[in-house]
Amino acid sequence: MRKAAFIHSPQMEKFVYPPQCPFNVSRAGETRRILDSIGLLSGKTNFEVPPEPADRIVLKKFHSARYLRILSQAANGKFDAEALYMGIGSPDCPIFKDMYNYSVWACGATLTAVKLILDGSADAAFNPSGGLHHAKPQRASGFCYLNDVALGCLILAQAGKKVLYLDVDVHHGDGVQNAFYDRNDVMTISLHQTGRTLFPGTGFEDEIGIGKGTGYSVNLPFPIGTYDQAYIKAFDAIALPLINAYNPDVIVFELGADALAGDPLAHLYLTNNTYADIINKLLTFKKPILMTGGGGYDFENTTRAWAYAWSLFCGADSKKQVKLKDVKFAISESQRASVEPVIEKTIETIKKNIFPIHGLKHS
Repeated sequence: MRKAAFIHSPQMEKFVYPPQCPFNVSRAGETRRILDSIGLLSGKTNFEVPPEPADRIVLKKFHSARYLRILSQAANGKFDAEALYMGIGSPDCPIFKDMYNYSVWACGATLTAVKLILDGSADAAFNPSGGLHHAKPQRASGFCYLNDVALGCLILAQAGKKVLYLDVDVHHGDGVQNAFYDRNDVMTISLHQTGRTLFPGTGFEDEIGIGKGTGYSVNLPFPIGTYDQAYIKAFDAIALPLINAYNPDVIVFELGADALAGDPLAHLYLTNNTYADIINKLLTFKKPILMTGGGGYDFENTTRAWAYAWSLFCGADSKKQVKLKDVKFAISESQRASVEPVIEKTIETIKKNIFPIHGLKHS
């Protein structure tokens, strides 16, 4: 039986983003309430673990001391042009009093999950408050001020682990890709809406890493309207064989839920059945999995998707899962015609550029 740890603290529900910002930190608490109501947070193998805020010394493994100081000062009302240069105070990263403390707690929750995995206390750990994948060492971006997943991957790699970072947020995981672009001890695979039509405007097929990291950054950009079957076809064709060839020691899985149909900030057409399919396939590798939240701006869809994901780690019976599953959509022929040729081309490009590096046939 898998030991699954849910990482959350009521303290994290006290923080709030500004009302005009679509990032809603209460998604984590609502996910917890859903899971508690169906009995999936207690037992011999399913348990809760409260996090501690990340120590500044650990944060400095990824973020510069100067950036941390300026971010903290801005949260306390002291900011200047240098803060703005670092993305602090931009439209997508507004200045507010909780921005530093929330980010420190979110990082602490992911680091708690890392510790549980490294010491064998958990086979799977879920921090729904994490997944802040856009932040850079000295720059805030895309609602993200500190990058918990890059930091988590870094700590795991420093512990001697080969890390597979899989990102299914609808936005490209640019902060994590950049962090490991020239390394081969962390492979990053990001599935996202194409940067031609969505922030952050990166994550194209030709972004494959540099130096010894060549072939270890993998990007699957999708066209507007991509639906379950087309998405999974690409995942099966690209991600599965690469994960198998890489044979990681641990998987870090950023489960942003903004690729779901109806998300107000994006334009893909998935149901949470796709996330379930991916998780079930990841579980077949029998590797520890650290899962985080991420994007997701339809509150109900996001919390239901995260609860469904957790139920799979727990091995919950189908009766508890049935209310969490989305209804599958009918797909029109015109939608298929606009999506499938684009994805076929993407698959072929990635196979040609990356598969030979890992000893895989690209035909």
